[in-house]
Amino acid sequence: QLQLVESGGGLVQPGGSLKLSCAASGFTLNRYTIGWFRQAPGKEREGVSCISSSGGSHYYADSVKGRFTISRDSAKNTVYLQMNSLKPEDTAVYYCAASTIWGLCVIPEYSVWGQGTQVTVSS
Repeated sequence: QLQLVESGGGLVQPGGSLKLSCAASGFTLNRYTIGWFRQAPGKEREGVSCISSSGGSHYYADSVKGRFTISRDSAKNTVYLQMNSLKPEDTAVYYCAASTIWGLCVIPEYSVWGQGTQVTVSS
């Protein structure tokens, strides 16, 4: 069974940092494009950042450029999202997902999803 499990969420003050992890079981992440998405209360789920299977291509939403960094560790079968300079508007449930293509970092491209991890940015 293909599974993705996110971890690393929590409560952080504005300006703080968190590092999210996306671990896979049942398959090798290296063969897939991995995306991070988020959904805030009352809002639609949106793409935050995606990384190609090779790690050579990246996408960042304008709202997180310069603050978030996506990376992958093949040995650990894990993809990370380093989030710095966090803002209250970054508060959301963050999901990782896997895709067989490198596309536009949009939801329809992704077929395997994790359960999500809550990130709350508040003083």
